[in-house]
Amino acid sequence: MDKMRSMEVFVRVVDAGSFSAAARALDMSTVMVSKHIAALEQLVGARLLHRTTRSQSLSEIGQQYAEQCRHILQLVQAAETGAQAMRTVPRGTLKISAPAAFGSRCLAPAMAEYLELHPEVNLELDLSNRLSDLVEEGLDAAIRIGPLKDSTLVARPLTPLQMMVCAAPNYLARHGTPRKPDDLSRHRCLDFSHWRRNARWQFGPTESAPPSCRMRSNNGEALRLAAAAGLGLVMQADAVLADEIAAGRLVPVLREYWPQPRPMHLIYPRDRQSTPKLASFVEFVVQRFGT
Repeated sequence: MDKMRSMEVFVRVVDAGSFSAAARALDMSTVMVSKHIAALEQLVGARLLHRTTRSQSLSEIGQQYAEQCRHILQLVQAAETGAQAMRTVPRGTLKISAPAAFGSRCLAPAMAEYLELHPEVNLELDLSNRLSDLVEEGLDAAIRIGPLKDSTLVARPLTPLQMMVCAAPNYLARHGTPRKPDDLSRHRCLDFSHWRRNARWQFGPTESAPPSCRMRSNNGEALRLAAAAGLGLVMQADAVLADEIAAGRLVPVLREYWPQPRPMHLIYPRDRQSTPKLASFVEFVVQRFGT
């Protein structure tokens, strides 16, 4: 016999006051109700109900067991209701990974609006330039910049990032404006220490000018702030530098030599795309940062 079903039958017998009344409520025969009660009594090794032709009453063990069964059935119902709700309403914790500079400058501010729209969702945002393993690390999704390797992950394209070279107006006033990539050898450049091989200060498919670096850091935010303070030239994505350019704190240079925009994708495991929390996040990010 199904133990959970037997518990449900037992509680219904207690509430209804008789086997026949419970049988009618459950749309089963009185004989089947008796079998469920007998199965529970055999399981616990004691009589649960004292029954005569005119009445029934709970034994001392039966009274305690009925309370426990009722509690268990309520927990099961609550779990089922919660699971059903999670399939319809975005709820739970989202674990997201994103590159440090883009994540802090672009994604994190947008998440304030997303979380306002979905008050039952919490966010764990890991900002790192390493390529995290989504499945192994239990991540729901990640933003990746650059070409993607063949993968079983779902990849949604976002607006490509244009890498650009900028400097503060006071720096350019002191040191002049570079006119071609070769001029960078005579300038102070602020270099990112974790460039991938195919991304570091590239100018077109064949031109590359590894700069003479005055400062190197593994943190793009530190390089942006140093550039805005007039320390030197920085190469970063347009989305990351947009506020500084709009405010006049940084000025783009070498426009005609900028490399082709770098692809950016939102990726996530294929078996997780049906959850409302992830579906809502994917929809939001694609609308906000999509092509």
